[in-house]
Amino acid sequence: MVVRKPVAVRPPIAESWRRSRDAGVDAAVQAAPLVFDRDVLADARGAHPLERHLPMLEGLLRRVADETEHLMVITDAAGHVLWRQGPPAVRRDADAIGLTEGFRWSEDAVGTNGIGTALASGRPEYVYASEHVAHVLHRWSCAGAPITDPDSGRVVGCIDVSATARALHPAAVALVAAAARLAESRLENEMRQRDERLRERLLPHVRGARDAGVLVTATGRILAAPAGRYPESWRGRRVGVPEPGKALTLPDGRTAVAEPLGEAFLLRPSVEHGRPGTRPPSLGGSPAGDAAARIPAGEGPLLTLSFLGEGRPQAHLDGRPVPPALRHAEILAALALHPRGLTGDGLALCLYGEGGSPASVRPEIHRLRQQFGGIVRARPYRLGCAVEADFLTVRRMLDEGDAAGAVRLYTGELLPRSDAPAVRAERDELAVRVRRLALDRGGADALWTYAQTEPGRADLEVLERLRDVLPPGDPRLAAVASRRERLLAGEA
Repeated sequence: MVVRKPVAVRPPIAESWRRSRDAGVDAAVQAAPLVFDRDVLADARGAHPLERHLPMLEGLLRRVADETEHLMVITDAAGHVLWRQGPPAVRRDADAIGLTEGFRWSEDAVGTNGIGTALASGRPEYVYASEHVAHVLHRWSCAGAPITDPDSGRVVGCIDVSATARALHPAAVALVAAAARLAESRLENEMRQRDERLRERLLPHVRGARDAGVLVTATGRILAAPAGRYPESWRGRRVGVPEPGKALTLPDGRTAVAEPLGEAFLLRPSVEHGRPGTRPPSLGGSPAGDAAARIPAGEGPLLTLSFLGEGRPQAHLDGRPVPPALRHAEILAALALHPRGLTGDGLALCLYGEGGSPASVRPEIHRLRQQFGGIVRARPYRLGCAVEADFLTVRRMLDEGDAAGAVRLYTGELLPRSDAPAVRAERDELAVRVRRLALDRGGADALWTYAQTEPGRADLEVLERLRDVLPPGDPRLAAVASRRERLLAGEA
């Protein structure tokens, strides 16, 4: 009797088999599961960061796919196929196993495969014929490479080339790896352009303050650290993901508090006296006067406004917290929305409607100046400083079609307790536009983030869409189902 030696299994494949077994994948599975219908697929494509770079990727791989009878596939981070390209005969064969748009190719859905295994391992992978767990895939071979977002450091998708076992050469893994690196370089270029815009707008105020902080992105990447106060090597390093008012640890071990600056954050380090992230008490004069004394000539203080959501309105004048009363927050919001200024009649209309008058405005402006000093100008009424406001940043992101960014910053309605006509109009417009963009182009993560806001919690359409786009097994599905059932039952 001839005893055959067991065939050696490559370590990446053995690891994938183990993961597939732990996920309960059946080797008799006949096809990948369908998870997106046509409408949801269109939304998922529109929300994906690779959509803008699809022509480049298609141009790079089209010739290979057409001339060698290969299939090119691009998925999201969960293995959902968003785009596919290849000769008709290969597409027909792929349709039979669900290797087409809207189907899920994660390891826990169909076992070992070029897409799911690359996403699970975080590196390019090649899977040949019988290395697949599913028997129906034994006539196929595939090579996949994950694509990582350089901003967040998270995998956002996978590029895969698949073909019948006899047609796909193992060198295909080098091809998809090169395509993935090219896609990442495109994403990095976009990131660097965003970074430069943020630096141009915010860096003068970071440099001008006496206890200048470290400018970081919303994902925790250090954009700028004033020279002479922090090492230049800090730029590009990561800290934790910042949250307004929460403490973070700087690379040198010091504690800093995150101050929101629209799309970015300023991490102000602890000082010897006072609370972490705050300035030592002024020796005299108004807050604005103290701020003005610390700013070099030609640079004004920076006013940051956090007016979205249910909490008390927050304002910082060059880093100093100056919490405004509701009426003063309404004035600041109106002036921020009208950077060229408002007449007394115009401001009265914004605050009181047709029944208002300049006489009603003047005492409020006087009290506002007592708190904020000379930044509140007259003739016309305006803010004589740089302004970073959460609601203005959300509006800018809406104009740019940045669904993920707008939804992330939209923590709730603008000054929800305000009855000022200008605030109500801006609040309603922002609410409608954020909701629409989240539904049309948001994707699962953006929709989930929106669903945590006050208006999103009771939005049945948002919950229905989340139920459609969240992958099977996602822990968020249980919360979506529970909240949806309560709404259908008439419960708040």
